Amino acid sequence: MIVKRVLLVLGIVSVQLAAQERGAKAPEPTKNEAPKPLIGAAAETTSAGVDPHSYVIGGEDVLFVRVWREMDFTGSYIVRPDGKITVPLVGDLQAGGLTPEKLSEQLKQALSEFITAPDVSVTVSQVNSKKFFISGSVAKPGQYPLVLPTRVFDALSNSGGFRDFANKKKIVIVRGAERIRFNYLDVLKGKDPEQNIFLENGDTIIVP
Repeated sequence: MIVKRVLLVLGIVSVQLAAQERGAKAPEPTKNEAPKPLIGAAAETTSAGVDPHSYVIGGEDVLFVRVWREMDFTGSYIVRPDGKITVPLVGDLQAGGLTPEKLSEQLKQALSEFITAPDVSVTVSQVNSKKFFISGSVAKPGQYPLVLPTRVFDALSNSGGFRDFANKKKIVIVRGAERIRFNYLDVLKGKDPEQNIFLENGDTIIVP
């Protein structure tokens, strides 16, 4: 217990001294040891464009945590499969299942033990936990991030167009054991709009 208290005190003192030094000269960004920054300084201005009030963070998402005037805590973090990130001094913190706004509040509370009135913001830099797939007769088959609510028609429109001989009437959305039929031409004409459903994480659109 004594050793743990000494280490904690030393950590707090180092943060306070760093803060005092920043008052005298401009700080230089430092790398986070656990985990290391993933995408460098570009993370500060890069956003996946998700809604911080509603988007739910998941495993493999890349976050940028900014703590104002505290570069020791500011940086890029990847959410581990267990849904946690590791923040200096704070240690492991649950991020998965929270919105960026809620995680900001959690971080602010955790850092308040080491910093007076921390100003914290969390941005999702890369969405890796939510995705859908398009395969078959389209120009750009592959994996797509599910950043915003996306309907089947819009997903297909963003896949680069159909290849020659693509059967646009018999498209299938695979959702687990479920097979959902989709007729692109009908939706294009305004028929049966109810089939133009929102995609869910893990859905696969197959264009025969």
